[in-house]
Amino acid sequence: MNWYLEVLKKYTVFDGRSGRSEFWYFVLFSIVISIVLMVVDRAAGTVSSTGYGLIGSIYSLAVLLPAIGVEIRRMHDISRSGWWILFPIYNIVLWARESDTGENQYGPNPNRAT
Repeated sequence: MNWYLEVLKKYTVFDGRSGRSEFWYFVLFSIVISIVLMVVDRAAGTVSSTGYGLIGSIYSLAVLLPAIGVEIRRMHDISRSGWWILFPIYNIVLWARESDTGENQYGPNPNRAT
């Protein structure tokens, strides 16, 4: 949960690096929260004819910038430009890559930082 909150604290931080743990825990908690909100939307009857729930849509908009930020920082962690997030299929491979050891042009290794 700390990783998820850490990403939210860095709401619009697009520089620096994010390790695999920070990225994947944010993805995990976002998916779990989205599923819970989908159930709440259905129970509350706030689902539109298109199938999107009001509460889930508000949550998605709220975490849009933090999600983009952590994706860009994850790309920086493997010495890639943030523009690589525009290639969604290839990103799955890049997200799973191990962090670069030591410091790179985007900053120190987040796994080694104290």
